[in-house]
Amino acid sequence: MPTIRAVDADVFLGKPAPSRSARDLDPELALMVSKISTITDASVVYEVSLEPGEKAATVRVRLLRAARLAGVDVAVRKSPKGWYVGLMTPERRSKAGRKPAQRPATT
Repeated sequence: MPTIRAVDADVFLGKPAPSRSARDLDPELALMVSKISTITDASVVYEVSLEPGEKAATVRVRLLRAARLAGVDVAVRKSPKGWYVGLMTPERRSKAGRKPAQRPATT
C-alpha cells in the first residue's frame, strides 16, 4: 500500500523544489570548497588528516565533491594520516584500468 500525505498546493505551479546544490552547503563542505579552490598549480598540495571516527572513504568522496563544486580537477592519494590533495596533472593521473584497444593495421 503506498503512503499518502498532504503537500502544499504550490507544487502544481511549476516551481520545482530547490536542488541540493542550490541549498546552503554545510560548513565543513564549504570550508573544503574554499580550501580546494586555492589549488592553482601542481606545487600546492594539502594533507587532510582524519579525525577519530571518520571513515577514509567518506572523507575522500567529500573531497572529490568539494573539488567538483570548486571547479578544480584534483588528484587524491593516501597519506599516513589521511589523504593528500593536489592539482591533477598527467603524471598524477591513474594508469589503472583497461588498456585502450589496439586498432588493426589497415592495408
